[in-house]
Amino acid sequence: MKKDDLKELAINLPKKPGVLGRDRFFNSAVLIPLIKIKGEYYILFQKRAAHIRQGGDICFPGGKFEEGVDKNFKQTALRETKEELGIGKKDIKIIGQLDTYVAPIGAVIESFVAVVKKRALKTMNIDKNEVEKTILIPLSFFKETKAEEYTLSHEIQPYRYNEEGEKEVLFPVEELGLPDTYKKPWGNKRHKIWVYKYEGEVIWGITSVIINDLLSKY
Repeated sequence: MKKDDLKELAINLPKKPGVLGRDRFFNSAVLIPLIKIKGEYYILFQKRAAHIRQGGDICFPGGKFEEGVDKNFKQTALRETKEELGIGKKDIKIIGQLDTYVAPIGAVIESFVAVVKKRALKTMNIDKNEVEKTILIPLSFFKETKAEEYTLSHEIQPYRYNEEGEKEVLFPVEELGLPDTYKKPWGNKRHKIWVYKYEGEVIWGITSVIINDLLSKY
């Protein structure tokens, strides 16, 4: 490396580091809607329609960042909230953003905290193709309730068997001359899962991770 190459490298280094390899992940954004009712703040959740991916899960309004449609992740969160719940920008005041979350499932989530006007509850227009219903839960419930804790594990699979029982090699360990340890599943990385139960509904996964991060801020 020559001196000029080093200078060019220094110039091209990011001024504000982001997420390495972000374009390989599912990039998304969610809105955390806080609504003040009779002096107490509630979180507005939605339950995903049963027939869609991850149907029946409790989550925040949000979705995939659309290249060419969204200028930034904040716009993604606002657009998805409008599409799913019919709540427009005029009733939403974003007060800040949580840290970027890179989930084990290969998704990057940007979470925006917002105060939503109470009147939006009356003017909501839920997209029934995506949302079964909305749920209001007092913020104090999460502050005062200890979540149940479990663990899940993720294994890296260098091969798999198809429906006919034939072995499909996904990563050619032998051809690449890699150590034998990679010829069988490896990793088995465990991560913690938090579960909240509220009036018959179960809140877990990415949603509970975001909730816990929100609770740590006050």
